[in-house]
Amino acid sequence: MGWKMILIVLTMLSVAGILLWGIITMARGGEYNKTHSNKIMRYRIVFQAAALCIFLSILLIRD
Repeated sequence: MGWKMILIVLTMLSVAGILLWGIITMARGGEYNKTHSNKIMRYRIVFQAAALCIFLSILLIRD
């Protein structure tokens, strides 16, 4: 497995982890959800954008 595939897998796992964190937080509800739900959503959007940029960059520089 090359470094490109490892980078793609890491970015996908980080996005999935943040998504799972948000789903669990939303399902549990309570004060933590009220205070952190928007921040978690922003993290997810930023990490998705980074994953997309990394994926597109790898496509552009492929061998």
